[in-house]
Amino acid sequence: MKSKTLYSTGLFLLCLFTVIHVSAQDTIKSLPPVIVKATTTKVPGRIWKGFSTYFNNAEIPMWYRLNKDYLVKFMIYDEQNRALFSKKGRLIYHISYGYEKSLPDNIKGQVKENYPGHGITRAIKVVEAGREIWVINLEDAEALIIVRVEDGELEEVQIIKKTT
Repeated sequence: MKSKTLYSTGLFLLCLFTVIHVSAQDTIKSLPPVIVKATTTKVPGRIWKGFSTYFNNAEIPMWYRLNKDYLVKFMIYDEQNRALFSKKGRLIYHISYGYEKSLPDNIKGQVKENYPGHGITRAIKVVEAGREIWVINLEDAEALIIVRVEDGELEEVQIIKKTT
């Protein structure tokens, strides 16, 4: 029994060391995570009114107080959404997390023309201060590509080569 316990402990430590050693050799650098510290909260009527004006078909809204503003997470059909409202009920920004079918035809065509053979895996729309920006994730057998489209201008943000 004692040798089984020692064997299990040794195997666990070996696995742990391997995981730590392998993860320490990763060469991909990423930004630190953004942590939103907020709690669910009651929402004043003027903010509900602003929310209902913009998103009358929203489902399951969950509200959070974020400094002096109000963050709402909700669903519209099968897409996750986030919106931030000021304390006066003004929309500050809206982010919609969609897929290829969420893209307008002109943007989808532009992306497919510039990246033939790549599949669109995610399409994120950011609306802020009168600007509409699409962040699109593309993938093929060799790479993951992130592009940004604003006012008809396509910009390549990042290419991540896949390893074999």
